[in-house]
Amino acid sequence: MQSLRALTRRQTFSKTVSVRVVAPIRWRPMGARTTIHDVAKAAGVSVSTVSKAVNGRYGIADATMQRVLDTVRDLGYESSLVASSMRARRTGVIGVLLADFEPFSAEILKGVGAAMHDSAFDLLAYAGSHQGAGDGWERRSLSRLSGTLIDAAIMVTPTVVGAATEIPVVAVDPHTGRADLPTVESDSFGGALAATRHLIELGHRRIGFLAGRPDLRSAGLRDAGYRRALADAGIPLDPSLIGIGRYELETTRESARVMLASPSRPTAVFAANDLSAIAVIDVAQGLGLRVPDDLSVIGFDDVPEATRRPLPLTTIQQPMRRLGAVAAEMVFTLLTGRELEEMHVILPTRLVARATTAPVRER
Repeated sequence: MQSLRALTRRQTFSKTVSVRVVAPIRWRPMGARTTIHDVAKAAGVSVSTVSKAVNGRYGIADATMQRVLDTVRDLGYESSLVASSMRARRTGVIGVLLADFEPFSAEILKGVGAAMHDSAFDLLAYAGSHQGAGDGWERRSLSRLSGTLIDAAIMVTPTVVGAATEIPVVAVDPHTGRADLPTVESDSFGGALAATRHLIELGHRRIGFLAGRPDLRSAGLRDAGYRRALADAGIPLDPSLIGIGRYELETTRESARVMLASPSRPTAVFAANDLSAIAVIDVAQGLGLRVPDDLSVIGFDDVPEATRRPLPLTTIQQPMRRLGAVAAEMVFTLLTGRELEEMHVILPTRLVARATTAPVRER
Protein backbone atom coordinates (compact mmCIF):
# COMPACT_ATOMS: atom_id res chain seq x y z
CA MET A 1 0.00 0.00 0.00
CA GLN A 2 1.23 3.44 -0.83
CA SER A 3 2.64 5.18 2.25
CA LEU A 4 0.19 7.59 3.81
CA ARG A 5 2.98 10.16 4.00
CA ALA A 6 3.08 10.17 0.24
CA LEU A 7 -0.46 11.41 -0.03
CA THR A 8 0.46 15.04 -0.65
CA ARG A 9 3.48 17.27 -0.62
CA ARG A 10 2.74 18.56 2.88
CA GLN A 11 0.60 16.40 5.12
CA THR A 12 0.63 15.77 8.86
CA PHE A 13 -0.66 12.72 10.72
CA SER A 14 -1.56 12.80 14.38
CA LYS A 15 -2.78 10.19 16.85
CA THR A 16 -3.89 12.59 19.68
CA VAL A 17 -3.38 12.18 16.34
CA SER A 18 -26.73 7.31 -10.10
CA VAL A 19 -26.07 11.02 -7.75
CA ARG A 20 -29.11 12.49 -5.96
CA VAL A 21 -29.64 16.22 -5.82
CA VAL A 22 -31.15 18.23 -2.97
CA ALA A 23 -31.56 22.02 -2.80
CA PRO A 24 -28.30 24.03 -2.90
CA ILE A 25 -26.94 25.24 0.44
CA ARG A 26 -24.41 27.57 1.89
CA TRP A 27 -22.38 26.56 4.90
CA ARG A 28 -23.51 28.03 8.18
CA PRO A 29 -22.59 27.18 11.79
CA MET A 30 -24.48 24.11 13.09
CA GLY A 31 -24.79 25.59 16.55
CA ALA A 32 -23.07 27.71 19.13
CA ARG A 33 -19.67 26.51 20.25
CA THR A 34 -19.64 25.09 23.76
CA THR A 35 -17.81 27.51 26.07
CA ILE A 36 -16.11 27.15 29.42
CA HIS A 37 -19.04 29.08 30.93
CA ASP A 38 -21.47 26.43 29.64
CA VAL A 39 -19.41 23.72 31.31
CA ALA A 40 -19.20 25.64 34.59
CA LYS A 41 -22.96 26.18 34.68
CA ALA A 42 -23.77 22.56 33.85
CA ALA A 43 -21.30 21.19 36.41
CA GLY A 44 -22.30 23.68 39.10
CA VAL A 45 -18.78 25.03 39.61
CA SER A 46 -16.84 28.19 38.85
CA VAL A 47 -15.05 28.94 35.59
CA SER A 48 -11.70 28.76 37.39
CA THR A 49 -12.55 25.27 38.67
CA VAL A 50 -13.32 24.13 35.12
CA SER A 51 -9.98 25.57 33.99
CA LYS A 52 -8.13 23.68 36.72
CA ALA A 53 -9.89 20.43 35.86
CA VAL A 54 -9.32 20.50 32.11
CA ASN A 55 -5.70 21.53 32.52
CA GLY A 56 -4.94 18.98 35.24
CA ARG A 57 -4.00 21.51 37.91
CA TYR A 58 -3.97 20.88 41.64
CA GLY A 59 -6.36 22.42 44.18
CA ILE A 60 -9.55 20.60 43.15
CA ALA A 61 -11.19 17.59 44.79
CA ASP A 62 -11.19 14.30 42.88
CA ALA A 63 -14.97 14.06 42.85
CA THR A 64 -15.29 17.63 41.54
CA MET A 65 -12.72 17.03 38.86
CA GLN A 66 -14.52 13.91 37.70
CA ARG A 67 -17.86 15.77 37.57
CA VAL A 68 -16.30 18.53 35.49
CA LEU A 69 -14.60 16.10 33.12
CA ASP A 70 -17.85 14.16 32.69
CA THR A 71 -19.58 17.43 31.80
CA VAL A 72 -16.77 18.32 29.39
CA ARG A 73 -17.26 14.99 27.64
CA ASP A 74 -21.06 15.29 27.53
CA LEU A 75 -21.00 18.81 26.10
CA GLY A 76 -18.12 18.18 23.69
CA TYR A 77 -15.99 21.00 25.11
CA GLU A 78 -12.21 21.03 24.80
CA SER A 79 -9.92 23.82 25.88
CA SER A 80 -8.07 25.41 22.95
CA LEU A 81 -4.75 23.99 21.90
CA VAL A 82 -3.76 27.35 20.46
CA ALA A 83 -4.19 30.81 22.00
CA SER A 84 -7.61 32.31 21.31
CA SER A 85 -5.96 35.31 19.67
CA MET A 86 -5.04 33.01 16.77
CA ARG A 87 -8.67 32.17 15.96
CA ALA A 88 -9.15 35.00 13.50
CA ARG A 89 -6.30 33.74 11.32
CA ARG A 90 -6.60 31.15 8.55
CA THR A 91 -4.49 28.08 9.26
CA GLY A 92 -4.30 26.80 5.70
CA VAL A 93 -5.06 23.28 6.98
CA ILE A 94 -7.98 20.93 6.27
CA GLY A 95 -8.52 18.20 8.85
CA VAL A 96 -9.66 14.66 8.14
CA LEU A 97 -11.11 13.26 11.36
CA LEU A 98 -11.09 9.48 11.72
CA ALA A 99 -12.25 6.95 14.26
CA ASP A 100 -9.24 4.81 13.33
CA PHE A 101 -6.63 4.28 10.62
CA GLU A 102 -7.94 1.19 8.79
CA PRO A 103 -8.11 0.24 5.07
CA PHE A 104 -11.32 2.14 4.25
CA SER A 105 -10.12 5.33 5.98
CA ALA A 106 -6.70 5.01 4.34
CA GLU A 107 -8.27 4.99 0.89
CA ILE A 108 -10.43 8.00 1.77
CA LEU A 109 -7.27 9.83 2.87
CA LYS A 110 -5.58 9.05 -0.43
CA GLY A 111 -8.52 10.55 -2.29
CA VAL A 112 -8.51 13.70 -0.15
CA GLY A 113 -4.76 14.02 -0.59
CA ALA A 114 -4.96 13.69 -4.36
CA ALA A 115 -7.65 16.39 -4.54
CA MET A 116 -5.55 18.70 -2.36
CA HIS A 117 -2.26 18.12 -4.18
CA ASP A 118 -2.31 21.35 -6.15
CA SER A 119 -4.19 23.40 -3.56
CA ALA A 120 -2.81 25.86 -1.04
CA PHE A 121 -3.99 23.69 1.85
CA ASP A 122 -2.15 21.18 4.00
CA LEU A 123 -3.80 17.99 5.26
CA LEU A 124 -4.06 16.97 8.91
CA ALA A 125 -5.27 13.38 9.48
CA TYR A 126 -6.43 13.17 13.08
CA ALA A 127 -7.58 10.20 15.16
CA GLY A 128 -8.37 11.48 18.65
CA SER A 129 -8.34 9.49 21.86
CA HIS A 130 -11.28 7.15 22.51
CA GLN A 131 -10.48 6.71 26.18
CA GLY A 132 -13.61 6.63 28.29
CA ALA A 133 -15.91 7.30 25.36
CA GLY A 134 -17.61 5.57 22.45
CA ASP A 135 -19.86 7.56 20.16
CA GLY A 136 -19.30 11.29 19.93
CA TRP A 137 -15.55 11.36 19.32
CA GLU A 138 -16.24 13.93 16.58
CA ARG A 139 -17.43 16.54 19.08
CA ARG A 140 -14.17 16.40 21.01
CA SER A 141 -12.00 16.44 17.90
CA LEU A 142 -13.91 19.31 16.27
CA SER A 143 -13.91 21.36 19.45
CA ARG A 144 -10.19 20.85 19.88
CA LEU A 145 -9.18 21.62 16.29
CA SER A 146 -11.77 23.93 14.71
CA GLY A 147 -10.76 27.54 14.26
CA THR A 148 -7.35 26.99 15.85
CA LEU A 149 -5.62 24.24 13.88
CA ILE A 150 -7.91 23.65 10.89
CA ASP A 151 -10.08 25.75 8.58
CA ALA A 152 -12.47 22.93 7.64
CA ALA A 153 -13.05 19.27 8.45
CA ILE A 154 -13.91 16.04 6.65
CA MET A 155 -15.33 13.46 9.09
CA VAL A 156 -15.03 9.81 8.02
CA THR A 157 -17.90 7.52 9.19
CA PRO A 158 -18.86 9.89 12.02
CA THR A 159 -21.21 8.65 14.74
CA VAL A 160 -22.50 12.20 15.32
CA VAL A 161 -23.27 14.67 12.54
CA GLY A 162 -24.79 17.46 14.64
CA ALA A 163 -21.65 18.53 16.51
CA ALA A 164 -21.44 22.30 16.96
CA THR A 165 -18.62 23.87 14.99
CA GLU A 166 -17.50 27.21 13.57
CA ILE A 167 -15.98 25.76 10.40
CA PRO A 168 -17.32 24.01 7.27
CA VAL A 169 -17.72 20.25 7.75
CA VAL A 170 -18.41 17.43 5.27
CA ALA A 171 -19.21 13.87 6.39
CA VAL A 172 -18.17 10.73 4.50
CA ASP A 173 -20.43 7.69 5.05
CA PRO A 174 -22.02 8.98 8.28
CA HIS A 175 -23.49 6.41 10.66
CA THR A 176 -26.94 7.95 10.62
CA GLY A 177 -27.02 8.85 6.94
CA ARG A 178 -28.11 12.24 5.68
CA ALA A 179 -27.97 15.21 8.03
CA ASP A 180 -28.07 18.99 7.96
CA LEU A 181 -24.47 19.10 6.79
CA PRO A 182 -23.11 17.94 3.41
CA THR A 183 -22.49 14.21 3.03
CA VAL A 184 -20.96 11.86 0.46
CA GLU A 185 -21.36 8.09 0.40
CA SER A 186 -21.52 5.09 -1.93
CA ASP A 187 -24.65 3.30 -3.09
CA SER A 188 -24.58 0.55 -0.46
CA PHE A 189 -28.07 -0.73 -1.25
CA GLY A 190 -27.41 -1.00 -4.98
CA GLY A 191 -24.05 -2.63 -4.39
CA ALA A 192 -25.50 -5.28 -2.08
CA LEU A 193 -28.27 -5.92 -4.59
CA ALA A 194 -25.66 -6.50 -7.32
CA ALA A 195 -23.53 -8.75 -5.08
CA THR A 196 -26.43 -11.03 -4.17
CA ARG A 197 -27.79 -11.11 -7.71
CA HIS A 198 -24.33 -12.16 -8.94
CA LEU A 199 -24.47 -15.20 -6.66
CA ILE A 200 -28.06 -15.97 -7.70
CA GLU A 201 -27.06 -15.81 -11.37
CA LEU A 202 -24.37 -18.39 -10.61
CA GLY A 203 -27.10 -20.75 -9.43
CA HIS A 204 -26.78 -20.28 -5.67
CA ARG A 205 -29.94 -20.32 -3.56
CA ARG A 206 -28.54 -20.88 -0.07
CA ILE A 207 -26.73 -17.56 0.24
CA GLY A 208 -25.36 -16.47 3.59
CA PHE A 209 -24.85 -12.88 4.69
CA LEU A 210 -22.23 -11.62 7.16
CA ALA A 211 -23.58 -8.25 8.27
CA GLY A 212 -21.61 -5.24 9.44
CA ARG A 213 -22.27 -2.86 12.32
CA PRO A 214 -25.97 -2.48 13.13
CA ASP A 215 -25.46 1.21 14.03
CA LEU A 216 -23.97 2.09 10.64
CA ARG A 217 -26.53 3.17 8.04
CA SER A 218 -24.47 1.88 5.09
CA ALA A 219 -24.29 -1.56 6.73
CA GLY A 220 -28.08 -1.54 7.13
CA LEU A 221 -28.48 -0.70 3.46
CA ARG A 222 -26.28 -3.65 2.50
CA ASP A 223 -28.49 -5.91 4.60
CA ALA A 224 -31.55 -4.46 2.84
CA GLY A 225 -30.00 -4.99 -0.60
CA TYR A 226 -29.28 -8.65 0.21
CA ARG A 227 -32.86 -9.22 1.35
CA ARG A 228 -34.33 -7.46 -1.69
CA ALA A 229 -32.30 -9.58 -4.12
CA LEU A 230 -33.51 -12.78 -2.46
CA ALA A 231 -37.11 -11.58 -2.50
CA ASP A 232 -36.91 -10.55 -6.16
CA ALA A 233 -35.62 -14.05 -7.02
CA GLY A 234 -38.33 -15.78 -4.97
CA ILE A 235 -35.79 -17.21 -2.51
CA PRO A 236 -37.15 -17.43 1.06
CA LEU A 237 -35.10 -15.64 3.70
CA ASP A 238 -33.42 -18.12 6.06
CA PRO A 239 -32.41 -16.43 9.36
CA SER A 240 -29.86 -19.20 10.00
CA LEU A 241 -27.88 -17.91 7.02
CA ILE A 242 -27.44 -14.42 8.49
CA GLY A 243 -24.58 -13.69 10.86
CA ILE A 244 -23.46 -10.46 12.50
CA GLY A 245 -19.78 -9.67 12.07
CA ARG A 246 -19.85 -5.98 13.09
CA TYR A 247 -16.72 -5.48 10.91
CA GLU A 248 -14.75 -7.04 13.79
CA LEU A 249 -12.36 -9.86 12.88
CA GLU A 250 -13.00 -12.29 15.72
CA THR A 251 -16.75 -11.68 15.73
CA THR A 252 -16.87 -12.31 11.99
CA ARG A 253 -14.81 -15.49 12.28
CA GLU A 254 -17.06 -16.89 14.98
CA SER A 255 -20.22 -16.10 13.02
CA ALA A 256 -18.66 -17.69 9.92
CA ARG A 257 -17.72 -20.84 11.88
CA VAL A 258 -21.28 -21.28 13.11
CA MET A 259 -22.72 -20.71 9.64
CA LEU A 260 -20.28 -22.92 7.71
CA ALA A 261 -20.19 -25.80 10.21
CA SER A 262 -23.94 -26.28 9.91
CA PRO A 263 -25.16 -29.37 7.99
CA SER A 264 -27.34 -26.97 5.97
CA ARG A 265 -24.52 -24.49 5.35
CA PRO A 266 -24.72 -21.97 2.51
CA THR A 267 -23.08 -22.53 -0.87
CA ALA A 268 -22.21 -18.83 -1.07
CA VAL A 269 -21.65 -15.93 1.34
CA PHE A 270 -21.93 -12.19 0.82
CA ALA A 271 -19.90 -10.32 3.44
CA ALA A 272 -20.62 -6.65 4.14
CA ASN A 273 -16.98 -5.65 3.63
CA ASP A 274 -13.81 -7.13 2.17
CA LEU A 275 -12.00 -7.83 5.43
CA SER A 276 -15.04 -9.80 6.60
CA ALA A 277 -15.07 -11.72 3.30
CA ILE A 278 -11.38 -12.57 3.72
CA ALA A 279 -12.12 -13.81 7.25
CA VAL A 280 -14.91 -16.03 5.87
CA ILE A 281 -12.50 -17.55 3.33
CA ASP A 282 -9.94 -18.27 6.06
CA VAL A 283 -12.58 -19.99 8.21
CA ALA A 284 -13.90 -21.98 5.23
CA GLN A 285 -10.45 -23.26 4.36
CA GLY A 286 -9.87 -24.17 8.00
CA LEU A 287 -13.01 -26.31 7.82
CA GLY A 288 -11.76 -28.04 4.70
CA LEU A 289 -13.99 -26.17 2.26
CA ARG A 290 -12.56 -25.15 -1.09
CA VAL A 291 -13.21 -21.65 -2.40
CA PRO A 292 -14.89 -21.26 -4.85
CA ASP A 293 -15.57 -24.97 -5.53
CA ASP A 294 -17.43 -25.63 -2.26
CA LEU A 295 -18.18 -22.04 -1.27
CA SER A 296 -18.39 -18.79 -3.22
CA VAL A 297 -17.52 -15.59 -1.34
CA ILE A 298 -18.06 -11.96 -2.32
CA GLY A 299 -17.13 -8.83 -0.37
CA PHE A 300 -17.74 -5.09 -0.51
CA ASP A 301 -15.27 -2.16 -0.80
CA ASP A 302 -12.40 -3.40 -3.02
CA VAL A 303 -9.65 -2.46 -0.58
CA PRO A 304 -6.06 -3.23 -1.70
CA GLU A 305 -6.05 -6.45 0.35
CA ALA A 306 -8.74 -7.85 -1.98
CA THR A 307 -6.20 -8.41 -4.77
CA ARG A 308 -3.27 -9.50 -2.60
CA ARG A 309 -4.67 -12.90 -1.68
CA PRO A 310 -3.76 -16.18 -3.45
CA LEU A 311 -7.37 -16.08 -4.67
CA PRO A 312 -8.23 -12.47 -5.60
CA LEU A 313 -11.56 -11.55 -4.02
CA THR A 314 -14.74 -10.99 -5.96
CA THR A 315 -16.21 -7.81 -4.54
CA ILE A 316 -18.36 -4.75 -4.97
CA GLN A 317 -16.11 -1.81 -5.65
CA GLN A 318 -17.06 1.44 -4.00
CA PRO A 319 -15.02 4.43 -5.21
CA MET A 320 -13.29 5.10 -1.88
CA ARG A 321 -10.68 7.52 -3.22
CA ARG A 322 -13.38 9.31 -5.17
CA LEU A 323 -15.39 9.65 -1.95
CA GLY A 324 -12.43 11.47 -0.40
CA ALA A 325 -11.88 13.62 -3.47
CA VAL A 326 -15.55 14.66 -3.65
CA ALA A 327 -15.54 15.52 0.05
CA ALA A 328 -12.46 17.70 -0.48
CA GLU A 329 -14.08 19.45 -3.45
CA MET A 330 -17.16 20.19 -1.34
CA VAL A 331 -14.97 21.67 1.39
CA PHE A 332 -13.15 23.89 -1.12
CA THR A 333 -16.50 25.19 -2.36
CA LEU A 334 -17.72 25.99 1.16
CA LEU A 335 -14.47 27.72 2.10
CA THR A 336 -14.85 30.12 -0.82
CA GLY A 337 -18.43 30.97 0.20
CA ARG A 338 -19.98 29.41 -2.89
CA GLU A 339 -23.13 27.31 -3.02
CA LEU A 340 -22.99 23.52 -3.20
CA GLU A 341 -24.84 22.10 -6.19
CA GLU A 342 -25.58 18.94 -4.20
CA MET A 343 -25.86 18.62 -0.44
CA HIS A 344 -25.95 14.80 -0.39
CA VAL A 345 -23.90 12.91 -2.98
CA ILE A 346 -24.26 9.18 -3.59
CA LEU A 347 -21.62 7.59 -5.83
CA PRO A 348 -22.30 4.39 -7.80
CA THR A 349 -20.71 1.01 -7.04
CA ARG A 350 -19.84 -1.83 -9.44
CA LEU A 351 -19.29 -5.58 -9.39
CA VAL A 352 -15.68 -6.78 -9.81
CA ALA A 353 -15.75 -10.54 -10.49
CA ARG A 354 -12.52 -12.32 -9.57
CA ALA A 355 -11.57 -15.80 -8.35
CA THR A 356 -13.74 -16.42 -5.26
CA THR A 357 -17.11 -16.93 -6.92
CA ALA A 358 -18.19 -19.73 -9.27
CA PRO A 359 -21.32 -21.61 -10.37
CA VAL A 360 -22.90 -23.70 -7.63
CA ARG A 361 -21.90 -27.37 -7.47
CA GLU A 362 -24.30 -30.13 -6.48
CA ARG A 363 -23.49 -31.70 -3.10
